[in-house]
Amino acid sequence: MTEYLEIEGGRLAYDVTGEGPLVVLSHGMGDGREAYRLLAPRLVAAGYRVAKADLRGHGESTTGWSSYTRTDTANDLLALIRHLGGPAVVVGHSFSGGAATIAAALHPDLVNAVVQIGPFTRAQKLSLGGLLRNSRHRKGISLLLGAGLLRSVGLWMRYLNLAYPGSRPADYAEYMAALEGALRRPDRMAVVGKMGMSTPSDAGAQLPNLRVPALILMGTLDPDWADPRAEADGVVAGMPVGRGTVVMIEGAGHYAHAQFPGEVAEVMVPFLKEHARA
Repeated sequence: MTEYLEIEGGRLAYDVTGEGPLVVLSHGMGDGREAYRLLAPRLVAAGYRVAKADLRGHGESTTGWSSYTRTDTANDLLALIRHLGGPAVVVGHSFSGGAATIAAALHPDLVNAVVQIGPFTRAQKLSLGGLLRNSRHRKGISLLLGAGLLRSVGLWMRYLNLAYPGSRPADYAEYMAALEGALRRPDRMAVVGKMGMSTPSDAGAQLPNLRVPALILMGTLDPDWADPRAEADGVVAGMPVGRGTVVMIEGAGHYAHAQFPGEVAEVMVPFLKEHARA
């Protein structure tokens, strides 16, 4: 059942299932909370109360917000955690990986730990050598930039097809058709464009301030980086020593939680058992 949280500037949509310590799932830009439709039931079965939230400007949340930065999303997540009676472990994919870092750094009293999946959590520098060596990365970056600059649903859908290499969920075609329909609604691709153009420097600046454990999950075939492992290691290197752990998901692209929900849950549940608390 969809529930709503009214905060300054708009309304956030979310749903909650299960019982136990709170886990908040935050999707990436251009997606919706049902991106976690295959992972969330596994976490509920493991004994957690799981909240899936639509980012501002996405899904059933409203558009028309004054800005769409990772800091904005971090504050939205903190508002939701307060509303649900946290603390929580925050799981953030892509854009939301940086938001999870900010939320945890600002309020470790509300965030027990963070899980970042394919995160954009630090300023990016395009490598000419990487673009030349890695054709998947070269194509992915060109599609991402084109979709953001032109606010093109078609280019975004082509990017998604690249970002799900090999194994795909059984409902992939149905999910993508629904997502495309959602993105063709008024103002939705404008939001994606604004998010795509927002730098993750606000998240990178908070990495040294992170005081809670962090788990970084990265697909070995993620097209967003020429070297996904190096990007994950770079995120951890920005944290205090011993704070972060990297796990690579073999064969996954940018959406490991949707491609391989069983493997992701197998890694996440022990982390949650160690760090989640009611």
